[in-house]
Amino acid sequence: MTVGGVATASAEAITYLLPAPQSLPAFGPFVLAQQRGYFKAEGLEVTFQVAKGGVDVAKQVGAGNAPIGGGIGDTSIIVRPNGVPVKSVAVLGGGALMQLVLDKDKGLKTVKDLKGKTITVLAYQDTTYFALLGMLASQGMTKNDVNAQAAGPVNVWKLFLSGQADAFASTPDWTAQVMMAKKNIEVIPSDSLFKSMAQAIIASDETIQKRPELIQKVVRATLKGMKDIMADPAAAAVDFVKATPELAGKEDFVTLSFQLYNKYVYAGQATLGEMDEARLSGLQDFYAQEGLIRSKTPVKDLFTNQFVK
Repeated sequence: MTVGGVATASAEAITYLLPAPQSLPAFGPFVLAQQRGYFKAEGLEVTFQVAKGGVDVAKQVGAGNAPIGGGIGDTSIIVRPNGVPVKSVAVLGGGALMQLVLDKDKGLKTVKDLKGKTITVLAYQDTTYFALLGMLASQGMTKNDVNAQAAGPVNVWKLFLSGQADAFASTPDWTAQVMMAKKNIEVIPSDSLFKSMAQAIIASDETIQKRPELIQKVVRATLKGMKDIMADPAAAAVDFVKATPELAGKEDFVTLSFQLYNKYVYAGQATLGEMDEARLSGLQDFYAQEGLIRSKTPVKDLFTNQFVK
């Protein structure tokens, strides 16, 4: 094709698998990379498709149905023992995706206050639930000490807002929903008690080996989008809403979500996108100890930092 009379190589069309709908502010770095032309500048034409959570993304990417996708930094810990050959190629922040949100009006301020209480979670196979288990374990508690209910992506925060749950395993998007409703809450970042992880970009061993330049382009563009959110959440929110018309008029909500990502998730990396090997190793030890995985994987097989240097 030609642009302004100058011949350009046609962009490579690729599919990027998201674990949930792209209208969630969680996917700000990807949506901004698309909206602000960062993928295009790398010679990519990216189409987002939605899978059924990070584990499903990993399975599809591992099977070669898509070259790259999104999960959590610990997704590879969960799927590799089941023969799914994927690694994390960039981690979107030095914090954790999950925060535990408690109802202060019920006098709840600490994890120990939740004994016998109802806590909503997205799903029992979700890493935000595993982070809850880790937080409980740090206080000498188990899932048997609380009433954890899998509520799905909307009811997880709506049941809390209506007072039917005493706490919930949240992400900044949901925490923002509750804050917009002026609920009196206590927010405990999961990694203050248990070193769970942020979102990650996931690719298969084969794509890493055969198409490293493709992964490099996606990682570079996405981290640029993340940097933009860190620098100016309000301006980023305006462009995010342009790309997700269903959020028209909700710039305040998106801005607050981005501010919470900056506060709890994105900060704390010496090199943007870099995996913390010791943290990943400790997390795998916990998963094995809790019986959440059938076997451990050599930690070096779970990630690569070659694309973030």
